[in-house]
Amino acid sequence: MDSCRIPANASKCSRNTMECFMVLSTQAQKISIGILCGLFGTMCVFENSLVLYLIFSSPGIRKKPSYLFIGSLALADILASIIFVCSFVNFHVFNEAGFSKEVFLLQLGGVNTSFSASLSSLLLTALDRYLSISRPSEYKLLMTRKRAWTALGVLWLTCATIACLPLLGWNCCVLDSSCSELFPFVDDNYLSGWLCFVVVLLSCIIYAYAHVLWRARQHVAYMEKHQAQAGKQNTRMRMDVMLAKTLVMVLAVLVLCWSPVLVLMIYSVFSRLSDHLRKVFAFCSTLCLLNSMVNPIIYALRSKELFSSLRRVFSHFRRQLKAAEESPEAESTHKSSVIETICEDTHAV
Repeated sequence: MDSCRIPANASKCSRNTMECFMVLSTQAQKISIGILCGLFGTMCVFENSLVLYLIFSSPGIRKKPSYLFIGSLALADILASIIFVCSFVNFHVFNEAGFSKEVFLLQLGGVNTSFSASLSSLLLTALDRYLSISRPSEYKLLMTRKRAWTALGVLWLTCATIACLPLLGWNCCVLDSSCSELFPFVDDNYLSGWLCFVVVLLSCIIYAYAHVLWRARQHVAYMEKHQAQAGKQNTRMRMDVMLAKTLVMVLAVLVLCWSPVLVLMIYSVFSRLSDHLRKVFAFCSTLCLLNSMVNPIIYALRSKELFSSLRRVFSHFRRQLKAAEESPEAESTHKSSVIETICEDTHAV
């Protein structure tokens, strides 16, 4: 595979060069990647679609900014799963390289937009939880639905703009600069800038959650001392602390799943990657799907509101299923009684 090292001349932008990035050399590796992507991708789309349905089908839940941000996270994970699985499997498993540079960069931009929006949604959720816990009396004035939708609009627009920069011209073909060893046509400087953007997002999330946990511990101590006087306010504090812990779990899963990919990306900027490490990167990329699949499970287990909404949906579905099963029986009974009546009338005549 050393013959597939990215050259420094213009041929680095040819279609033949894309074959150098198809690092899965055996059928077993391709089958493994296909199974992982198919399993994680399918479960991710199903679970996050369910989360979106539970949020927007419940008037009480969808009015809360916290769940608007969680809905944005679920939407980003759905888009990331669909675009990532289709493009990743098509490229690494089926070795499809018969598309243009623009099409590839468009697919890569879609994946980057979705994953960046997922991370940014977690940041907005962290800030929302911090405001809710640190300034509970002013929270409803500070975090309105209009401001939440505005923040989400800015978030998605910013992520889409940054992700589409290679398609708009910041790529090694147009600039005749050094290409990344992990992504075709991607400029090393752009990859460094995108990594800095992701690291800043992660740092802000960790910083916000550090304050959330600190304030949460203060509220726990307060509730223990003023249990009798706090009343309804204590209930809200408990809910805020519970949701803060839930989102910390989401953040922990995010860091564990993304750390291998980010470390290899950073390493590729400063040093050449061996063929073995490039294969490891391909398999570690599926951990991003695992993260998107685990997030809704954490919501269902930790969020009482979403769990209650899920129980109502299942109860409604069971009632409809039971009614559908009983309907043919009732119709059959009705037909039998009609036939018996006709027979009796005939006999009487």
